[in-house]
Amino acid sequence: MELAITNLSKTYPNGVQALQNVSLTIQTGMFGLLGPNGAGKSTLMRTLATLQEADSGTVTFDNVDVLRDKDTVRKMLGYLPQEFGVYPRVTAEKLLDHLAVLKGITAKGERKDLVDSLLEKTNLLESRKKRLGGYSGGMKQRFGIAQALLADPKLIIVDEPTAGLDPAERNRFHNLLSELGEQAVVILSTHIVDDVKELCTDMAIINRGKILMNGNPLEAIDALEGKIWEKRMPKDELKDTKEALNVISDKLIAGQPNVHVYSDVDPGNGFHAVVPDLEDVYFAHIFGSIVNPVSL
Repeated sequence: MELAITNLSKTYPNGVQALQNVSLTIQTGMFGLLGPNGAGKSTLMRTLATLQEADSGTVTFDNVDVLRDKDTVRKMLGYLPQEFGVYPRVTAEKLLDHLAVLKGITAKGERKDLVDSLLEKTNLLESRKKRLGGYSGGMKQRFGIAQALLADPKLIIVDEPTAGLDPAERNRFHNLLSELGEQAVVILSTHIVDDVKELCTDMAIINRGKILMNGNPLEAIDALEGKIWEKRMPKDELKDTKEALNVISDKLIAGQPNVHVYSDVDPGNGFHAVVPDLEDVYFAHIFGSIVNPVSL
């Protein structure tokens, strides 16, 4: 299976260019789309989910025109939006059964087997008769995945699925997504770098509607070898350092900024080379003034 996005663009009436000639080819497996809030991630996800029109460009999924043949796409699609609402007074079992009817699964016995199977897969079977209003955030997210898996989708889109989850719920969610990626195209849209590092074999970084990098996370990390430099410094040195060097990130450790700089050569002044990670890849492309997009 392959999702092919070519020169996709979208400008809103207020003049914001949410997507600018976005082109990506996504194969079966887990694909991570990284970007800050407002980067264009949700616009792209809504367009792929047939909920929003593009101004120009093409999208095909297994030779189906996603932008024109929406009914066909929806039969193959599972979608978990960033904001997933539930009916708080309805049980998980009843709501999932209702959604299965809307998906065209009308045989009662088949529907029951499917609902039980999905609730078991998402570790909600024991809570199936509990009202959704009493579910935790992680349980609601897992219910969201359960509804997205109705009708055995071949294209699964999840938008910021782990935001706000505690570590245990996040791990359970990661395991579930990894399993789904074995048999479908799964697109994970997020601003959480660790989600992509732990789950995805292919990724892209988007900002201001443009793809800045597209490739394998490990290869992207290798491309920064010898180019990331680190130093802890007093706070009063940070401003001058940012003016003089290509600072891609700084975070406080024991009250002092720990600064990462992107540079092809040793910046001196006490900086030392460090082994880069995916967070460095992300910040180097978002804030590091890398001139040419990386395609690996």
